Amino acid sequence: MRRLGAWSVGGVATAVAALILASSAASPGGAATAVRGGVTTAAPGGATPAATRTAALAVGRLQYEGGGDWYANPSSLPNLIAAIRARTTIAVAPNELRLRLSDARLWDVGFLHATGHGNLRFSDEELERLRSWLASGGFLHLDDNYGFDESVRRELARLYPDRPLVTVARTHPIYHAVYDLPDGLPKIHEHDGKPPEGLGIFLGERLAVFYSYESDLGNGWEDPGTHPNDPPEKHEAALRMGVNLFVYAVTSRPVS
Repeated sequence: MRRLGAWSVGGVATAVAALILASSAASPGGAATAVRGGVTTAAPGGATPAATRTAALAVGRLQYEGGGDWYANPSSLPNLIAAIRARTTIAVAPNELRLRLSDARLWDVGFLHATGHGNLRFSDEELERLRSWLASGGFLHLDDNYGFDESVRRELARLYPDRPLVTVARTHPIYHAVYDLPDGLPKIHEHDGKPPEGLGIFLGERLAVFYSYESDLGNGWEDPGTHPNDPPEKHEAALRMGVNLFVYAVTSRPVS
């Protein structure tokens, strides 16, 4: 089985050793928690020492077919990447990669984000490639930006017919990897008056696909002021969940 490129180097131990958790100075309103027994430390003022960073990793935005606006929330991933770089010592490339599943660069991405308001559709070839990438340690995050739900559930059922979406328990590390989020997925925007749901698909014990439904994390990651009625607390809550997602993706991968 083909392994992810830069993400395979050093395995889980290197990722955990390289990680410095967000300090309360870097993120007012609450302290971070340790990851898998890691030590909670930070440089003075919450800065991340450059000397502790490893080779840069990439965050990807999935360009998909079907007519949905895969490019929605353009400032979301840049802000999430900036938060990861500021709050951890994981060396993340400063710019998102926009790519299709057929792109050779997929194997250099360990965290792939997909969002939109419309239809998502995978070809049979794309599904096979996505299964292979996920089995090699990739992590897929789908974020319901309203109007995305029906096609997401349909395509995930095609991806893994024998692995239904399940609720990810609030005790799962995805909610505690860096920031302790005891209430689970934060609610950023109201759509149909439903509570947010964190749903997932597991490959063995590893959460490989996470679907944030009725939350709108991507809107919360966008530049402050993009959604004028959103208080700063929602922006921060969304970023904390995003940092948790990324750190879990890095630290849960199979050791090559």
